[in-house]
Amino acid sequence: MRINLESMKTSFAAVAQKAKVRKGMLTIIAVFFVLQIYFVRELLAAELLFGMGFAVLFVMGLIFYFIGMIGERGLELGEAGVRMIASTTRRGIEGMEYVNRKAFRNAGSESAQ
Repeated sequence: MRINLESMKTSFAAVAQKAKVRKGMLTIIAVFFVLQIYFVRELLAAELLFGMGFAVLFVMGLIFYFIGMIGERGLELGEAGVRMIASTTRRGIEGMEYVNRKAFRNAGSESAQ
């Protein structure tokens, strides 16, 4: 029985030693996975921040593009307005010259008589 007891002690010590090694190995693996989860979380957070930054830049680009488009359209409308005003003014000036020429012609005729 004595031999059996000694062998049991050594086997229990070996199992306990293996359990310590297993526990240490499990602790190291758990820390590794926790760090991986933290690393993945940080990467996801960084990706979301970059995504939001690029979204803001994209929206600003769209706003500037639309402002430029509206400005070009405004210039086209302004040019059409200026052409209309110029033609109307030209016709008005020609009409005034016609009236002035006619008035002076008539006025000169009456004074001569």
